[in-house]
Amino acid sequence: MRRHLPSSDATADCRGTALQVFAIFLRLGLTSFGGPVAHLGYFRQEFVVRRRWLDEAAYADLVALCQFLPGPASSQVGMALGLRQAGMGGALAAWLGFTLPSALVMALLGLGLVAGQALVPAGVLHGLKVAAVAVVALAVWGMARSLCRGPARLLLMALACALVVRWPGVAGQVGAMLLAALAGLGLWGRSGCMPVTPTQTVARRMRRRTGALLLVMFAALLVLLPLAAHVWPQPSLVLFDAFYRAGALVFGGGHVVLPLLQAEVVATGWVAADDFLAGYGLAQTVPGPLFSFAAFLGAAARNGAGGWLGALACLVAIFLPAFLLVAGSLPFWERMGHDSRARAALSGVNAAVVGLLLAAFYNPVWINAIHTAADLLLALAALAGLMWVRLPPWLVIPLCGLAGLWL
Repeated sequence: MRRHLPSSDATADCRGTALQVFAIFLRLGLTSFGGPVAHLGYFRQEFVVRRRWLDEAAYADLVALCQFLPGPASSQVGMALGLRQAGMGGALAAWLGFTLPSALVMALLGLGLVAGQALVPAGVLHGLKVAAVAVVALAVWGMARSLCRGPARLLLMALACALVVRWPGVAGQVGAMLLAALAGLGLWGRSGCMPVTPTQTVARRMRRRTGALLLVMFAALLVLLPLAAHVWPQPSLVLFDAFYRAGALVFGGGHVVLPLLQAEVVATGWVAADDFLAGYGLAQTVPGPLFSFAAFLGAAARNGAGGWLGALACLVAIFLPAFLLVAGSLPFWERMGHDSRARAALSGVNAAVVGLLLAAFYNPVWINAIHTAADLLLALAALAGLMWVRLPPWLVIPLCGLAGLWL
């Protein structure tokens, strides 16, 4: 039976159906406030700590891969988790469940069915930000205990954090992980220093040929969609092309995609500048990925393809590159577990990932949330509830929102 297997095999054999994956991610999509860094903390709590679908090292490997790829990192980690558990259907179910709640709200806002920027009181929003402080702190602490054992890994974590704080943005993040990979190779790359991973769940479900085909499809769409939109300038196709390119070319998550989207929809007159900024502000108030802002822009587009069709086209287009990239890259990435030198490099990268999360914990999570002593006390209370009382995040987060309103 499954409980008699060794821990690594048991983790690899813990399967789920696409429907189960959808239900789990739908709940996360309804409760995951706080932005992409907080999402990674929610995912870790749900799938590493609670359900034990994978261990800390495997989870950090997924986070590292998605940090290297363009697109929304937290959504890509969710897709990768769904892919591990239920194949391509699981990846689609994870994306749909995590994105659907916020996408529906943003599309309704874009259609004008829900009006006003004060949809959520300012105090509640602030309480949700404070809750994100506790969630991210718990994730950093748990991953550091598992992945940064020993002075060498602690030093790599600290150096990666300092590098990203000094040079924020994509260059600092990717540079920190590349340097950590080289350091890991030098420290533990000798034969026998690092154990290999005995099982690879995605390799059983997807062949490298399938992964290569998905990567080719990603590149082909990036080239062919602009040509098709030029030859056949239908409004829906033009929207799809613009949002596909935005999703394919952005590194660093939802906030970084804003200049690309603004150039595509505001400069062209598809969405008014005031509507664009109002929609972006509203996107901060809903759980789930910030890329669901695309549904608002698609619904509000004035190029002849707005409404529900525009919202659907923009939403699918901006997430499609992330889906193709993570599903195409994961079979190759996980096969690296059979190489001890690759595992040594990944050990260094995993320590750097904790450093990246620590830097993100400082900026923007801490800086945007903790302004007074009351904020700090609320964050500590939320952390105590999560760590020692073992309260579920879906209970702690709304309580923090109510406390923020009271404060």
